[in-house]
Amino acid sequence: MSEFNPQDVVVVFVLGGPGAGKGTHCARLVRDFDFVHLSAGDLLRAEQNRPGSQYGQMIAEYIKDGKIVPMEVTIALLRNAIEQSLKDRADSTATGWGNGKGRFLIDGFPRKMDQAVKFEEDVVPAQFVLFLECTEELMLERLLRRGEHSGRADDNIESIKKRFRTFVETSMPVVDEFRTKNKVVSVDSMADIDTVYDNIRKEFVQKLQ
Repeated sequence: MSEFNPQDVVVVFVLGGPGAGKGTHCARLVRDFDFVHLSAGDLLRAEQNRPGSQYGQMIAEYIKDGKIVPMEVTIALLRNAIEQSLKDRADSTATGWGNGKGRFLIDGFPRKMDQAVKFEEDVVPAQFVLFLECTEELMLERLLRRGEHSGRADDNIESIKKRFRTFVETSMPVVDEFRTKNKVVSVDSMADIDTVYDNIRKEFVQKLQ
C-alpha cells in the first residue's frame, strides 16, 4: 500500500483507443492545470531500454505482440513515478502541489478491469476517467501518419489492428465500469485539436474546483 493520502493526490485515468489523442491533450492539461503526465507506455518503453532491467526483455516481447504487460510491473513503475514526483515537488507552490499533494494524469492505463481494481487498492483511487471517443477509421489514419516518423515498432497496420482489438475487448469494460460509478468524462475527440481540448478544459475546470 502506498503512503498517499487520497485526499491530497488527484489521479485521472486518460483512456481512449490508440490514436485518440491521449498524449496530445495530456500535454496541454499539464501546461494549464499543473498535472504530471505519466504514460504507462512510455514508462514501460523506458524500463525496456534501461540497462540491467529485470523486466526489459519481457516488456519488449509483450509490446511486439500487442499484448498487455503483467499489471504488477506497470503498477510498480507508476507507483515509483508518483512517489518520485511527490518527493521532487514537495516544496512546490503550484496549484494542487506541495506537502504531499500532487496531480497526475495516467495515460493508457488501466487497460483491464483487474488493473483498475489493483491500482486503486494498492496506490490511490482515481478521481475520474477522461475518455476520448474516436472512430477506428480516424484513429488508424492518425496512427499511420504518426508511424511515418515516430520510429515506434507498434505503429504499423498489423500491430495497430491488434491494439484496436485489445482496446475494445479489455479496456472498454473499464470505461463502462467507471461510468456506472458516474466517474467518466467522455469527450468526442474527432474534431480538430483545439476544439477537442476546449471541451476537455471546461470539464477539468469543473472537476478540479
